[in-house]
Amino acid sequence: MKLVRKDLEKDNAGQVTLIPEEPEDMWHTYNLLQVGDSLRASTIRKVQTESSTGSVGSNRIRTTLTLCVETIDFDSQACQLRVKGTNIQENEYVKMGAYHTIELEPNRQFTLAKKQWDSVVLERIEQACDPAWSADVAAVVMQEGLAHVCLVTPSMTLTRAKVEVNIPRKRKGNCSQHDRALERFYEQVVQAIQRHINFEVVKCVLVASPGFVREQFCDYMFQQAVKTDNKLLLENRSKFLQVHSSSGHKYALKEALCDPAVTSRLSDTKAAGEVKALDDFYKMLQHEPDRAFYGLKHVERANEAMAIDTLLISDELFRHQDVATRARYVKLVDSVRENMGTVRIFSSLHVSGEQLGQLTGVAAILRFPVAELSDESSSEED
Repeated sequence: MKLVRKDLEKDNAGQVTLIPEEPEDMWHTYNLLQVGDSLRASTIRKVQTESSTGSVGSNRIRTTLTLCVETIDFDSQACQLRVKGTNIQENEYVKMGAYHTIELEPNRQFTLAKKQWDSVVLERIEQACDPAWSADVAAVVMQEGLAHVCLVTPSMTLTRAKVEVNIPRKRKGNCSQHDRALERFYEQVVQAIQRHINFEVVKCVLVASPGFVREQFCDYMFQQAVKTDNKLLLENRSKFLQVHSSSGHKYALKEALCDPAVTSRLSDTKAAGEVKALDDFYKMLQHEPDRAFYGLKHVERANEAMAIDTLLISDELFRHQDVATRARYVKLVDSVRENMGTVRIFSSLHVSGEQLGQLTGVAAILRFPVAELSDESSSEED
C-alpha cells in the first residue's frame, strides 16, 4: 500500500489518500472502511445522453465521485472490494443523493475521510504501507489426490490453487494405474507451486501431509527438477520444509504452523506469532485457568485489574456496525497498551483468527491469576 497523503486534524478527523498495490491491500482497505465514511475515487458511470435530434443513447463515462459509504462487500478469493453509497458532492453526471457502487482495485487511488480515525485504523495503515509486511510464507497442504497451495500473508491465508486428481487404489499385482495417477497429481502440484509462489519474496515453503505423502512428493519434485534442470526449484530447495498435518484440507494448515520446527524457522513472521499466542492461551487455559480469560466482559474486568499480559483480538470486531461497540474494543486495545501489555490483532481470514473467532474473538493471557473473576465466570456458567 502506498500512502499518498495524510491530513488529520487535532481531533483525529480528516482524510488519507492511498493506492493499494497488492491483492492483500484490498483486505486492509476493507478493514479501513466503515459505514458513514466518505470515499472519493474514480469510477465508471452509465450516463444517458440526448442528441439534437431527440434520440436517446447511453455512454459509459469515467468520473470521480465522493460517496457516503452504506454497504461494503469484500470477495476474499478474488480480492475485490465493492462499496455502495450515495453521492455527496456535486457532479455533472450524477445527482446529489443518487446511489452508486465504486469497485476499488489495485493501483487505483482513493481518498477516505472519517470523522474519527482511531488508533487501530491508523496502525493498520502503518502496517499496510510497510513493505516488510508481505507474503513471506507459502504452504502446500496435501494428501493423496488433494492439495491446497496457499500463501500465508501477515493478514490472511490465501488459497492460490486447489489440485484434485482421482487416484485408483492399488491392486494386487498391478499398481501401474495408481502410480500413473499419483505421478500426474504430483506434476500438477509442482506446476501450481511454480505458478503461484514468488520465491524472491517467500522465505519458506511448508509441505504438510499425513503419512509419507510429503516425502514422496518432495522426492518426485526434486528428481524431476534435476532431470529438467529446473533452476527455480533447485536454487530454492533449502526453503522447502516438510511437516506433519492430519489432512490435505486448508484447515490442517494451523497444525503445520504450530510445529516447533516451523515456528523457529518463521520466528520473524506475524503468522507464526499469532499461532504461538493462541497456542500459549490454550496451554494457560488448561494448566492455569485463572490466568486465561475470554469474552469481552471478563477480559475488560481483567484489564481493570491491570492484569493483561497479552490481548488476543480479532480484526472482525473492529468492523462492528455499532460505533459504540467498536469504540469499546478500541478503548480496550489502547488501555492494554498503556498498561504495558502486548496486543495481537488476529486476521479473521487466518486459520488462527477463525479459531479465535470461536472464542468470542477476544481473549487474554494474564500476568497474575484473578481468582474472583474466574470464580464468577464459572458460577455464571453453572
